[in-house]
Amino acid sequence: MFKKLPGDEAQQLVSTTPDTAVVFRPAVVRTPAFITIVIFAWRVLSALVRLVWRHPIASTATAVPCALGWLYGWQWGVVLVALVLVGLTAWRFVDRASFLRLAGWRLLAWWRLVWVYRRHWQPVMIISGLGRHVRGRDYLPRLVGVSCTSWADLVTVRMLTGQAVTDWSDRIEHLAHGFGATSCRVTVSRPGRLLLAFPRRDPLAVPLPALPIPAAASVGPVEIGKREDGTPWWLKVHGTHVLVAGATGAGKGSIIWSTIRGLLPAVRAGLVQIWALDPKLMELSFGRNLFDRYAADPAACAELLEAAVKVMQERAGRFAGVQRNHIPTVDDPFVLVVVDEVAFLTAYQSDKGLKLRISAALATLTTQGRAVGVGVLAALQDPRKDVLSIRNLFPDKIALRLDESEQVDMVLGDGARDRGALADLISPDPELGAGIAYARLETSPEPMRARAGYVSDADIRAMVAAFAADTVPLPQTGEVA
Repeated sequence: MFKKLPGDEAQQLVSTTPDTAVVFRPAVVRTPAFITIVIFAWRVLSALVRLVWRHPIASTATAVPCALGWLYGWQWGVVLVALVLVGLTAWRFVDRASFLRLAGWRLLAWWRLVWVYRRHWQPVMIISGLGRHVRGRDYLPRLVGVSCTSWADLVTVRMLTGQAVTDWSDRIEHLAHGFGATSCRVTVSRPGRLLLAFPRRDPLAVPLPALPIPAAASVGPVEIGKREDGTPWWLKVHGTHVLVAGATGAGKGSIIWSTIRGLLPAVRAGLVQIWALDPKLMELSFGRNLFDRYAADPAACAELLEAAVKVMQERAGRFAGVQRNHIPTVDDPFVLVVVDEVAFLTAYQSDKGLKLRISAALATLTTQGRAVGVGVLAALQDPRKDVLSIRNLFPDKIALRLDESEQVDMVLGDGARDRGALADLISPDPELGAGIAYARLETSPEPMRARAGYVSDADIRAMVAAFAADTVPLPQTGEVA
């Protein structure tokens, strides 16, 4: 047991214990008022200079009416502003394209910069964790500038020293909601600078009809739809392999049939052969008369793929030491192997021997075929590795609507969703989301959003009938569903 010390002895023990605490008191430096005034005046002057330097047109448009009103009366300033507004309005109605290019988008960019981005920049950066608040001072990424297109705001940002692109791509939802946009996409413009795209509207909300069949025979690139920026969506099929992944009803058929429509004149000219594998018997069977070879039974599909491998190997033997790239001719046409629902052939059927033959043939074609003019266009619903183990052998990948966010990176590669490829958020409504896709091409790692034209059953029947009758140009139905 502990013995209780008397009161005097306890007090003596406490008082004789050395105090090791060290108290630091910051030094207080008193700044003269004159220096404070000079610093404040310098900051105001430098801010005005930066304002004029960054926004010369807006500064001039504000300064001239004010100066005119100061010198000659406020009425003259109001008259000048009214004349400018009337002139801009008339210009907009007379030549809308030039007005938007030279003035409209610039004015909108200035307004969005002042009212949206600069006004909310500090709280969004701090709350999202991209800025730092240290000892009463905010360290923020620099907002370099804003430009506007017909569908989005493009915001250029200079990152803080030590930040990485992943710091921003991990926070795209914070940025989108913070600035009132539906989404945000992050791309690198140059070292230390990023380009953030905030869509103001969706130019792909309206379904696209089937595109006209081109008059000239070409092996591609093939126009299959429209990109988000309004430019045509050209899909390269010769010299590459394309993997299309999407849930049921996402629009895989739109991409396949739009590609076939674009190649149809070349097929008629003998420069292209389309070999179709249709294990479901529901998609490609509509146009089997357009194909040089067609197979639906798994055994027949395996034989067709092995025949394509033989064509590839025969050409490789002839081209060795003679040419490195394939040039389509009637004697050596470009062979496009179209596989609808490739997962049924590689994972879901019960015959293991056929699965091994089909997987080996596809692996051989995707590793050696494009240099000799044999390409593969494959579509599937389930992008998991155990379903299609060779998905990384496809240089170009397209993700339509997917069921899970993890599947986006499975199809387009690691980090694609963080950079704005939100394929799992595409609407399941056929009117709103069918045919909308994110594409990641071999030549560009950044995902691109686009929508393929819808090719209806009537369009396919018209294609088959016109192809059989050798009708030029082929009729168009213009039907949209």
